[in-house]
Amino acid sequence: MSERAAPFYCPYCGDEDLRPHEQGHGTWECGACNRAFQLKFLGLLAQGLQRADDGGDRTT
Repeated sequence: MSERAAPFYCPYCGDEDLRPHEQGHGTWECGACNRAFQLKFLGLLAQGLQRADDGGDRTT
């Protein structure tokens, strides 16, 4: 059984005053900016990322 993904901060204002929103599973509301948002898993990258020699990330 997996747990609900919980955000650490609001993606809009960066505040940490978050609580679950009443409108559905996975929705959150921010008490600071009064916005509601949803966390959503988009999928896995087909090729993934590999570290480049210069220390940055690149897609292969």
